Amino acid sequence: MNPVAKRSVTALSVAAAIVLAIIYAPPAAVSLAIGAIAFLAALEYCALLRKASVAGRKAWQVAVLLAAGIAALICAFGALAGIARSHGNVMLLYVVAAVKISDMGGFAFGLLFGRHKLCPRISPNKTWEGLAGSVFASCLLSAAFMPLTKFALPLALGCGAGAALAGTAGDLVESAVKRWVGVKDSSVLPFTNGMGGILDMTDSLFFAPAIMAAIAF
Repeated sequence: MNPVAKRSVTALSVAAAIVLAIIYAPPAAVSLAIGAIAFLAALEYCALLRKASVAGRKAWQVAVLLAAGIAALICAFGALAGIARSHGNVMLLYVVAAVKISDMGGFAFGLLFGRHKLCPRISPNKTWEGLAGSVFASCLLSAAFMPLTKFALPLALGCGAGAALAGTAGDLVESAVKRWVGVKDSSVLPFTNGMGGILDMTDSLFFAPAIMAAIAF
């Protein structure tokens, strides 16, 4: 199976598993799963920065980036677990879906209409058109969730836009770290080889959950 097909199948399988888990699993189990994913992401992140250290980066640079990254992971996944405990699995599904649908919208709009580069030095494939698609898709999903979230339209659209912008920021940060380390694929754990790694699948969630929680909850 070629890499694109493998990543597509993996993404769809992971998305289906997440949706089913959030719908049917008790909040305590969901929080435990979130903690496990955060732990694996932290391991992967530490391994990436270890590569930077081996490549001759200054120890203080590695230490600062390590501390910042771990803090971001704790805030992000802590916010997800908190949403599950205090607002239930439906709200957690809403947050995750808004962020991940923004990824899909950004990819589709960037592929179809992308002409103007967003941050070519960090992520050459990201475009302003893709960012617009991210915001559009996330706002659309956020509006569709209004019967469940009970949000007014301005709040729903604000959460959608926040999810897209914060998700893009998280993706850019992870891309910057990979460039700084000098790798294209962040996967360092054996079972994530060839699909981008845990960080690549969760980078858009680094900031979005905390920002959405601050806006809406």
